Amino acid sequence: MTETKAQITRAEAQGVRYAAELEGHVRWLDSITGAALGVLATASGIYTYLGVSSLLDDNGALSFFAAASYSIAVSVGIFVFWSYLMRLLPSVRSMASRIGLLVSMGIGSLAIIAMSSWLNAAALAGSAAVEQHLAKTVQEYQGSLEQANLIAVSAQGLERDVARVRQSFEDLSAQEANGDLSGLAGRGAVFRVLSQKSDELRGLEAQIASQQPLVDGAFIEGNAILSRMRALTVEPGPVEPRSVQFSEEAVRLAGIITQLRQLSVAPLVSRAAQDLAASVVLPELDGRTGAARGDQQSTITSVLQVLGQRADTLRSAADTVVAMPPPADTTYTPISTADAVIRYAGNFAPSWAGAIAIDLLPAVLVFILMVAQAAIRSGREGVGIEQTLTLSELRAAMMVLHEMDEVRRPVPQSAPVPDVEKSPNGADRTP
Repeated sequence: MTETKAQITRAEAQGVRYAAELEGHVRWLDSITGAALGVLATASGIYTYLGVSSLLDDNGALSFFAAASYSIAVSVGIFVFWSYLMRLLPSVRSMASRIGLLVSMGIGSLAIIAMSSWLNAAALAGSAAVEQHLAKTVQEYQGSLEQANLIAVSAQGLERDVARVRQSFEDLSAQEANGDLSGLAGRGAVFRVLSQKSDELRGLEAQIASQQPLVDGAFIEGNAILSRMRALTVEPGPVEPRSVQFSEEAVRLAGIITQLRQLSVAPLVSRAAQDLAASVVLPELDGRTGAARGDQQSTITSVLQVLGQRADTLRSAADTVVAMPPPADTTYTPISTADAVIRYAGNFAPSWAGAIAIDLLPAVLVFILMVAQAAIRSGREGVGIEQTLTLSELRAAMMVLHEMDEVRRPVPQSAPVPDVEKSPNGADRTP
């Protein structure tokens, strides 16, 4: 029984020494914790000031004081918030108190991220995020320009289809002139129908060909604008003036894309193919005999059937181009550094991590103190206070007891002092 008690006593003594050692470390760390919190809060306030300044349009004194006031408020709030938690959370013992303070810490951390961390990220990576926005906008404009040019070029390709149909009618008219079609040589009614449609298709072909230089010129100009926009994206210097120039170039490029969409002749070809068979001016049959006129009518009917087939083929080719997906409507919207760093947060994860870490790093210190205080309490568990007194604490206690004894000790009464009178000649005498 004695041996077991001695073992328990040694364990308790080791726990007390362990707790005392941890307390010494905690006291030393307390001496630098306030300064460390102050540095972190000040650094966060500086970056918050830079982030707020990027959101304010005016650069006057009022904007300066507004940004400075906000950043100071953020620094003070961060310092006070973590100071409270470092003092209170490691000291509470009940589970309900710990859960309450941990919930408070979570809410406060979200508030710090909302009022500070995103502004810190804007100060760290705001310019790069705006440049990312410019680069993405260039890609969108490039896609729209290429799609508009593809539609226009595909529409220009209909010129070959129109030329093929025109050539077929010209060949038929040549056969009719030689008498190989209706059996009546010359330029009669059948020949005039075929020549009428050949002329219509020739005019449509010439109209399509006249659009080609405009399409080529618009695409070349659009690529030149894209080159200037790319140069503005990577050009060194402040991003704000570059954004203004970028916006001007974007407006010009949007006009070029609209012009390319209007240069597409596919709708025109589709309407012309629809009118090709519907609008036929039938000439008067000029055969000398009834049989000749019957042959002409039969030939014209066959020509109209062929005309309808060619028109359907041409309209189908034009509708295929019309059905191509139009270029996406792209509009450049200027964006602030704070908004850009949020929109493209995935591309700037290290900056976001640094911005959040500088605000929430004290949470790690809070958990470290919680573990240390729990270890101290565990080391002193089951040991009376009289066994944990240090030499300095014992000396201080003895001094307090000594002072209490001095206060309680009765004051000795002194003997009465006899009265001394002076004689008329000035000598002292006792009565």
